[in-house]
Amino acid sequence: MSTFDFLAQGLVVAAQPMNLIYALIGVTLGTAVGVLPGIGPALTVALLLPITFQLDPAGSLIMFAGIYYGGMYGGSTTSILLNTPGESASIVTALEGNKMARAGRGGPALATAAIGSFIAGLIATIGLAFIAPVIVKLALVFGPREYFALMVLAFVTVSSAFGDSTLRGLTSLFVGFALAIIGIDQLSGQARMSFGVPDLLDGVEVTTLAVAMFAIGETLYIAAQGNRVQETIEAVRGSVWMTAKDWSRSWKPWLRGTAIGFPIGAMPAGGAEIGTFLSYAAEKRLTKHPEEFGNGAIEGVAGPEAANNASAAGTLVPLLTLGLPTSATAAIMLAGFQQYGLQPGPLLFATNPQLVWGLIASLLIANLMLLILNLPLVGLWVKLLTIPRPWLYAGILLFATLGTIGANPSVFELGMLLAFGVVGYAMRVLGYPIAPVVVGLILGPLAEQQLRRALAIGQGDFTVLITSPIAATLLFLAAAALVVPLILRLRGRGKILGQLAANED
Repeated sequence: MSTFDFLAQGLVVAAQPMNLIYALIGVTLGTAVGVLPGIGPALTVALLLPITFQLDPAGSLIMFAGIYYGGMYGGSTTSILLNTPGESASIVTALEGNKMARAGRGGPALATAAIGSFIAGLIATIGLAFIAPVIVKLALVFGPREYFALMVLAFVTVSSAFGDSTLRGLTSLFVGFALAIIGIDQLSGQARMSFGVPDLLDGVEVTTLAVAMFAIGETLYIAAQGNRVQETIEAVRGSVWMTAKDWSRSWKPWLRGTAIGFPIGAMPAGGAEIGTFLSYAAEKRLTKHPEEFGNGAIEGVAGPEAANNASAAGTLVPLLTLGLPTSATAAIMLAGFQQYGLQPGPLLFATNPQLVWGLIASLLIANLMLLILNLPLVGLWVKLLTIPRPWLYAGILLFATLGTIGANPSVFELGMLLAFGVVGYAMRVLGYPIAPVVVGLILGPLAEQQLRRALAIGQGDFTVLITSPIAATLLFLAAAALVVPLILRLRGRGKILGQLAANED
């Protein structure tokens, strides 16, 4: 069957009435939470993860995809009207978008962000549909050593590619590894690090850790900052729609941003932050109105927002085809798969093709829903920005706690939620990234299993890990991903990387 046939089957699944309702609920909740100040897609997805537990796998993942895209959309509203990026990828949008809002052009800024996101998401999702089968065919030849090398690459890129300290990133990763070995050993069946506590025999729940680290820890950190800076919400004055001149200045940046963002997001060492900065630099170089940059250039909103959403779709390429999360948000989405016993990767396309293609097709539907929702409801999203901060933070903590208890009604699980939340807060204060902890917990057991299988095949000879050309290439790329950021920091770019790590996606 061709890609068009698979995509058509996926549309049939995604267009079922209940799945359409799940997608609508997902995009609405994702946008509503994502638009709140200081809340990015990772926190949004982590906070709303428990509400998907009671659904069937297809409905849950379709709602999850809507939440993911909705959270990405919501960040642009906060950046433009409040100058408060909820994630690092929205920093560039705030540079020009907030200047436009102050000049009374908040409507066109929101419109070009919404339409650009729609176009980028549409093109990138179609790109995902065509690229995924090719990568799956390549990955089907992978053996244990190739999979282990691939996971080493994921560990290194998530830990050290972004941030101001490789050591801190790797430390966070090994914290995740330490949590991953708790429970029953997959191969020997022996209990490890359970300390005689029956609740630990099943290991640490990924969802509990994700909600604790991102929802509770991040909220405590933001609340602890206090009201150091007085925030002013820029009113949306005049028409929300774009003029003919705005359209002529926006359509090329939309396409360029998509072309830049999608491949970067699809790379194991990618990330939406890099694509948005590159898109902004490209628009600044190509613009016919250089005097407007820094004062509210519409190209500086259109290009980066398109790159941001194209990168979001690109992130799903390694996640769905190889099972590798390349961002904090993707790591939480991987936890959403695992709650149903599903492991993203090439075998998932063979064993659950309807589920995978239904998910991909639902991205197209969610994208259209977001365009329809965003522009007419701008007034509603602006009102959400006026929620008092104490109410907002208390609501997040309450919702995260109730969601976790509803998914796993256990006093011990609640204690772990609060304990990991405090740990997440401490890590944010000390400057340790959180995403590697979640990635280490999710992929640690899989990497261990593949390593032990590879060594068993090689009869204990560690050189078996590099005798395969594919495995050797992946390990070389992992080493490069470890060394190149160090060189960049030594050349004076560490401040930019540190800013990217301060607000993880």
